Amino acid sequence: MGYEAAASGASALGLSPEGVVAAYRAVDREIAAGVTPGAVLAVIRGDEEIVYAAGHTGAPDGPDPAPVHAGTLYDCASLTKVTVTLPLVLGLIDEGRLTLNTPAASLLPEFASGGKEEVTVGQLLTHTSGLPPLVNLYASHLTREEMWQTVYRTPLQAKPGTRMAYSDVGYMTLGRIAEEMLGVPLNEAARVKIFGPLGMDSAGFCPPAGRAADIAPTEYDASAGVRLHGVVHDENARALGGVSGHAGLFAAAGDLARYARMWLGCGLVPAPATGARHDAAGAPGPRLLSRAAALASVRSFTENIPGASRGLGWALKGDPLDASGDWMGPRSFGHTGFTGTSLWLDPERDLAVVLLTNRVYYGRGQTVAALRACVHNAIAGAVVTNEKF
Repeated sequence: MGYEAAASGASALGLSPEGVVAAYRAVDREIAAGVTPGAVLAVIRGDEEIVYAAGHTGAPDGPDPAPVHAGTLYDCASLTKVTVTLPLVLGLIDEGRLTLNTPAASLLPEFASGGKEEVTVGQLLTHTSGLPPLVNLYASHLTREEMWQTVYRTPLQAKPGTRMAYSDVGYMTLGRIAEEMLGVPLNEAARVKIFGPLGMDSAGFCPPAGRAADIAPTEYDASAGVRLHGVVHDENARALGGVSGHAGLFAAAGDLARYARMWLGCGLVPAPATGARHDAAGAPGPRLLSRAAALASVRSFTENIPGASRGLGWALKGDPLDASGDWMGPRSFGHTGFTGTSLWLDPERDLAVVLLTNRVYYGRGQTVAALRACVHNAIAGAVVTNEKF
């Protein structure tokens, strides 16, 4: 869908065509400026969505650039945390198998070292565990088991619950907890419990080589002498075989749109054909998460920590990692991915925005922070209502 279709597409979502076109133009400007070779923008409101695909999967003057389309798969990077690990853990809480206050070491005994005995599942979800942001698993020739032992032995940098520090290590740990409790690898758990029920047909880890034509490549890996294409960009996830609780997901905009619809519906699974959150008779559809879990996840668990505003997994309005822009509402929440991806939701407007780019294609110095803010402002500002002050 291009500019010429914006009017009809916008109308179906209750958006002004001018605002939608403004968002499309913001995407095109960043592509023209060489920030990213291409992008897919999906806007979801109610049971409707519009998708705008622009640019190429690689440099237009590079080898065999392919035009981006609505089904182009992107390396979602840290969107894995909220799209895979978060709902799996919330599902375990819904099933009565653990709580937010359950010590992680009671589920993973190897984790109980270096003061981590009291770190809870909730602290891991909110990045308040005291764990450091990163651990290096890829610089040495470690076996897979040695890598996990390195994760488990990672010492704390702060007393649990006293500060917020965004941590890949915490979500690696949560991914392992999910695997242990569900008895299957993380990618299989995600397929059965999330992707299948939601109809996220293109989403998954380690995409097959036959899908390469539909995948946006990422960074040139100088050490290997190749550009990463269908191989996860995150070094730790790559060292672990492409599957981890913090990174590794590949998905198309439509997959994430269906996931967003589930959150806007407080855990309801959207209908396969229409995306509606109810059946033909108007009854609610099945649930992926309880309403209680969905609502709790988007309230602040960090009110006692200055400068932080974190829900369970999600960044909330005012958090240092808040990418909602200026006009999204005070209850907006979302997440970003290092490769240039993001998912942001504004429940008061029944609105979600998926933005997928491969900004690391041109190197890690590129940023889409301004693009995210501009797109979110344009779309939030496009919402047509009859409300008065």
